[in-house]
Amino acid sequence: MKLMNNNMTLFRKFFAITIVLLLVFCTSCKSLTPVQDVNKQQLPAVYVESTDTVNTASIKWKNFFSDKNLVSLIDVALKNNIDLQMTLQDIEIARNNVKLRTGMLLPTVSGGVSAGNEKVGLYTSQGAGDASADITPGNGVPESLNDFRLGLHASWEVDIWKKLRNSKKAAATRYLATIQGRNFVVTNLIAEIANSYYELLSLDNQLDVIKETILLQKNALEIVKVQKEAARVSELAVKKYEAEVLNSQSLEFDIKQQIRENENKINFLLGRYPQVVVRDKTIFSNEIPQQIKSGIPSQLLSNRPDIKQAELELFATKCDVKAAQAEFYPSFNISGGLGFQSFKPSLLFTAPESVAYSILGELTAPLINRSAIKAEFNKAKAIQIQAMFNYQKIILSSYVEVSNQLSNIKNLEQFYDLKNKEVQALNNSISISNDLFRSNKVDYFEVLMTQRDALSSKLELLEAKKRQFNAVINVYRSLGGGWN
Repeated sequence: MKLMNNNMTLFRKFFAITIVLLLVFCTSCKSLTPVQDVNKQQLPAVYVESTDTVNTASIKWKNFFSDKNLVSLIDVALKNNIDLQMTLQDIEIARNNVKLRTGMLLPTVSGGVSAGNEKVGLYTSQGAGDASADITPGNGVPESLNDFRLGLHASWEVDIWKKLRNSKKAAATRYLATIQGRNFVVTNLIAEIANSYYELLSLDNQLDVIKETILLQKNALEIVKVQKEAARVSELAVKKYEAEVLNSQSLEFDIKQQIRENENKINFLLGRYPQVVVRDKTIFSNEIPQQIKSGIPSQLLSNRPDIKQAELELFATKCDVKAAQAEFYPSFNISGGLGFQSFKPSLLFTAPESVAYSILGELTAPLINRSAIKAEFNKAKAIQIQAMFNYQKIILSSYVEVSNQLSNIKNLEQFYDLKNKEVQALNNSISISNDLFRSNKVDYFEVLMTQRDALSSKLELLEAKKRQFNAVINVYRSLGGGWN
């Protein structure tokens, strides 16, 4: 009867404590305010520069680039690029973090063996009790007692408020975000290699133009030297032409250095040491930049990896807030053990005498140090709001990128056409100025300036074509193409 009364007293105390914890829980619920959604601007229905519905971003990169040498370079980069390999490790880290969070949902079970010896003071409750007791029939408890144990121990936090499940969901979402991050690295890598490749082809053609110009200038120099001997021009004309040849020769070496640096840049992106980049420079003159179909702005949400990554990160932060909120609530833990325990190894597996077990259910809630938990919760909310703004920023930036590149493509078409006509006009003026110079109708300075203008225009024309290729590549990347 007395034992029953004691149990009832313990039950009442446990019940009272539970009521207190529930009151704390209710108070916590009222004090936690969720994050309010930030007002989001809607994407325009169409681009100002285009009304296409077909989207070039759906074209796979191997079909988008027709140059087999460029495709081969990209293939090597996707296998060896160092930044891409590092990104793959980010995916592996995220994958293992998901496994970690999944494991935290399950009970923890451990097994162990222990051996020890203990002597307690005689003038203690345990010592006095042991002195008056028998460890076996007719044998008292020795002052120094061995203790041998073999068994299992388990503990489990019951995920009542979904704290662990939200943490797992956040980890799983971030794993998916790292995959999108990898895709974003791929699309930028492909665009960078392609831009560098066409830069290289442009430099190759610029070098040819400069060499042709040097040859023309040397021929003109010989003519001027002959005319000087005939007293038709002065030594000044000869020196001016010599200076022009030297200037063009210096440009030649500058272009060669740029070619070397560009080759090294491509090799670095391919994860290999400097070597000759295989290419066909005639493609640059013969190939026409592709026509781009921009589609509609809303397609950016599904095509661009960085937007999808930001969206996943935003969802993960929402899960983090829920997990942080659950820290305010009572947690329920169950622990227990089962095994064998005795003072002699020979008696360790004697059943049921040596069988030992324990079980404990524990309900705990934060009472004093709630400010630290609240700070963590507010931090999670701030990170979520930051993720919201980052998501909006990436969407806005994506739209602006596409808009800029579409406008750039249109303007470069006009620029290239006009520059091409300028080059044709100056090529004709070179022949005319040479004929007039031979007939003494113009002086050497006009011939010199005509050749200089023609060289400058040819280089600018090549630069304009390179910019056209770059603009097409950049808008393809901005639309979300290149990662599949």
